[in-house]
Formats: sequence, structure tokens, C-alpha cells
Amino acid sequence: MSEEILINVSPVETRVALVENGVVQEFYIERSHGESYVGNIYKGKVVRVLPGMQAAFVDIGLERTGFIHAADMMPEPPEGEVRRAEVPDIRTLVREGQTLLVQVAKDPISTKGARLTTHLTLSSRYLVYMPNSSHIGVSTRIEDEQERERLRQAVEAEVAEQNIRGGFIVRTVAESAEIEAITADIPFLRQLWDDLSAKLPSLGVPAELHRDMPLYLRALRDMARAPIDRVRVDSRLTWQQMQEFAAKYAPQLVELIELYSGDRPLLELYGVEEEIHRALEPRVPLKSNGYLIIEQTEAMTTVDVNTGAFVGHRNLEETIFKTNLEAASSIARQLRLRNLGGIIILDFIDMKDPEHQRQVLRTLEKALEKDHAKTRITGVSELGLVEMARKRTRESLGQMLCEPCPVCQGRGQVKSAETVCYEIFREILRMARTYDNAKFLVLASQLVVDRLLDEEAAYVADLEAFISRTIEFRVEALFQQEQYDIVLV
Repeated sequence: MSEEILINVSPVETRVALVENGVVQEFYIERSHGESYVGNIYKGKVVRVLPGMQAAFVDIGLERTGFIHAADMMPEPPEGEVRRAEVPDIRTLVREGQTLLVQVAKDPISTKGARLTTHLTLSSRYLVYMPNSSHIGVSTRIEDEQERERLRQAVEAEVAEQNIRGGFIVRTVAESAEIEAITADIPFLRQLWDDLSAKLPSLGVPAELHRDMPLYLRALRDMARAPIDRVRVDSRLTWQQMQEFAAKYAPQLVELIELYSGDRPLLELYGVEEEIHRALEPRVPLKSNGYLIIEQTEAMTTVDVNTGAFVGHRNLEETIFKTNLEAASSIARQLRLRNLGGIIILDFIDMKDPEHQRQVLRTLEKALEKDHAKTRITGVSELGLVEMARKRTRESLGQMLCEPCPVCQGRGQVKSAETVCYEIFREILRMARTYDNAKFLVLASQLVVDRLLDEEAAYVADLEAFISRTIEFRVEALFQQEQYDIVLV
């Protein structure tokens, strides 16, 4: 399997695509006026405590105040102890006007402010440093027990030798890496935290204490791991910065970073632009001629699986099974590509065979193993539904690139010309009873006026006779289909 990271840089935005075997799997975008805040650390001020929600609002200097839950303020338990299940009253943890050091865990989305936590972390290539903890852990994505133990013992030994306070989590990218490269991150992270701590007293409130790396460096830090074949970037300045970063923190990546200078745009060359356009559509075709319908709402995302034109070869159950198998792999890819998070309901076609259900669920779980975001899946219900949750830290692709339609206001539908005609008739009747005018002038869109003068012409004549007044129609080119105006003449 070949994997490549493509990085397109312009003065206004940076775009990163992860391509596996020529197919886009993940896509990230960061704009100069709307960069992500996840990972940033702020010195904030508590402006409101809400006991009824066990939460507080914290001013960190952004447009909207951040939101922090009591569970995200509970101190880390001593080593060897389990965190308490019950959450204490938030009024015992924080008070209004208090200064609080917080980190953004989730970007502001829609009308909601950033989700905050006091469990601070600093990330490097191989490790995550937790200054307020003493825990040494290993990423759950590293499944080999011998490898997990090797990494844990190496970090524990280095922390003890250097007498470093704080905890560490070994990242997935550290699997099979050399111990010297991993432990080299420990003093770097500790020094970074010491520098931030020294700067903290001189800062006002609210203020930014630490900002995470730009997207192109985060891509090197978080995404460039085996089996990545190469990283291509189309900006010379960015290429130089990435070379310097790799030389210092990940020497094995230096030779993989290539400067692309071709005439054709990099993302267009790999078909990424076309794939992004398709990722904004609700309908996703499957190779078997079936299709998915993906609908994102504020509360959840729903995915509906349909056989479409696929009729199979043996029987109905086999047709449904094959469609669901293909859909499971496609769903996992679409979740990554569109960056869909929160509660997700998957409506697979109903399967009667328990073995088929198990295989579809296993295919979905296997396909999600490469997902960077944390996911949790339930079993298949009697209705063929699968409930799952995917950690959401940033806006989805659709939320970043699109805005609600100015015509339908985000409904996804507009009233038909027939419906608008009948609204006009009712409004004329109402106005005829109220005003004593000579005639009515109706201003409407081309489609509505055409229908009024064609299919509804007989009813218009009856209405004129009923109200004993003339009705005239005029096309208003600037009106959308639902817009109309009735003028008394």
C-alpha cells in the first residue's frame, strides 16, 4: 500500500490531503483568518459558573467564551489510583473571577464556544507530555504487548533518570521507533513547559500562552508515519521549514519531503479537488451501483445505505450482504474525509443472518482502525441500525467550506411553484376583504408567473370574478422562487 501526504500552501490557506493508493482518505484545511485553536493554551478568566450544568464559561480572548465541564477540571488521581466516578460540585473547583490555565480541546463550532480542559498536554513527534500528571501510558493503537512494554519501560527509565516531573503518553507513531529518538523528546518537552511556566506570571488575562504548530508541521508530526512513502509540498518556503523540522525531530523523514514545482496544481494532479467537491454532496455512489445518503444535522449525522441499481446474482440476502459490506468500508472513509463527528447513525439494509451482521460490523471496525479520531461502535440493532460516536475536535469539511443556502436557509428544499401560487391566491383573498382597490399587481419569479398564466389561468379568472377586481402579473428577475409581492393599484 502506498501512502502520500500532499500539502498545498497559499497566502490565505493551507490544505493537506492523505492519499492511499491514489484515493483520498483524509483532508484538512486551515485558513489564515480561521485557524484551529485545538492544542492552544490560554490564561483565562472564569466569567460565569453554572451549577445546574456542572460547567463554567471562561474568557480566553476569543470571540465567544470557552466552555469547561467539571469533569475536565478534576485533578489527576495519584499514580496507581483510579479516577473517581462521581464529579464534585463545580463550585468547589472554580469560582467567578478566578484565573484559570486551560487548553482548547474542541474548536468553536457553529454557535458554541471552544471546549476547554485544565488537563494540559504538549505534543512532540513521539510523546505527549502531561505536566499535571504522573502517568506513563502507551497509545491503545499499539496492540503488540511486547512493543507496548518496551516503550513504557524506556520512557519510565528515562523519566526516573532525569528526575522529570509529569506524565507521558507514547504516541502511535513511536511503534518500532528507536528508543534514543523517543527519549530525546522528553527533555525537549520539559524545557518547553518550563519556558511557558516562566512566561506565565507576566501575562495579563485573558492571554494566549502557547500556540500549536501550523497545519503543515502538524501533518509531519501526526500523520507522517510508516508506511508513508513521501510528502509533497508546493511551497519552497514551507518545504524549507519542514526540512528543518524533520532534521531536528524526525531525521528519517527528511528524504521523504519533496518540493513539487510542476505546472499543474498539486491537489488537482491527484484528483483531490474533484474528490472534495464530491465530499460535499449527500449522495455517495458505491462500485456495486448501490449508494449512501449522508445527512449532517446539528444533533447527529445519519448514513442511509441503499442497493440502488445493484440486483446481485444469487438471492436477496446475498445482495444485501454484499451492499452492506461495501458500504461499511465506504462509510469509514467518508467519516475521515468529511471529518464527521459526534453521534452517527448508520442505517444498513436489514440483514436476517447474524453472521452477516457480525461480518459487516467487523468490516466497519477494521476500516476505522486507521482513523486518527477516537471512535466507539455499538452492535447492529433489530432495525439494522448501528450507533457510533466519533470524537469531534474541529468543524466538519462541509461546515468549513460551506454556509447555509440563502434561498432555503439551510432546509435543503424550496417551496414548489405550485405552493407559492396558492399562497398568492390566499393573500389576494385576504387583501381583497381588507382594501378597496381597483386591481392587484403580483410580482414574482419567472417560474411562478409562468404557472399563474398557464396551469393556474382558469383559477385566476375565477378569482378575478369572485373579488370583482383585475389581477396582473409581472416577473421580478431578482426574486427567488419563494419570494413574491402583491401591490395594491
